[in-house]
Amino acid sequence: MKEFRLEGPTVFLREYRADDLAAVLRYAEDPEVTRHLPWGPEGAGEVREFLAHVAANVRQEPRRQYEVAAVRKDSGEVIGGGRLGILSPEHRQGDLGYVLRRDQWGQGFGTEIARLLAAFGFKTLGLHRIEATCDPENPASRRVLEKLGMRLEGQRRHDFFVRGAWRDSLLFAILEDEWRALP
Repeated sequence: MKEFRLEGPTVFLREYRADDLAAVLRYAEDPEVTRHLPWGPEGAGEVREFLAHVAANVRQEPRRQYEVAAVRKDSGEVIGGGRLGILSPEHRQGDLGYVLRRDQWGQGFGTEIARLLAAFGFKTLGLHRIEATCDPENPASRRVLEKLGMRLEGQRRHDFFVRGAWRDSLLFAILEDEWRALP
């Protein structure tokens, strides 16, 4: 099987490996990083389970999930991750997400990760529509999606029960022709 790798200007995306445990823990156990996410904070046991789950997804035929590590080119450090899921092969729909270590915020890495995943979804997987959600109280993630060219389609009310409370999410999406028209 060919190694999965997406190259950007400052990061590349690759499959997670078992030896990424410590790097993933650096962001997965941080309550500030996971504050707006429907998971976490996670400990070593949960991260091991996640890495095993990801390894199983790699072997799935046809593959429906691409959960990948984001690595800084200049340091070789895993600084976060990204995910592109195929929601409906028949309707060519996918969804994406991303997470970054707190010390890597505000440097454009989230936008680069999302852009790499969207390009892979449209160009390689032939998707027609890619969507993403974010917490309404997370303006940084909203900016990433807007920079990607995604449009706000609405607000889902109480769609996640997280840490004992219902949470809303904003739904964004972009279509393949909109993606191709971007500068």
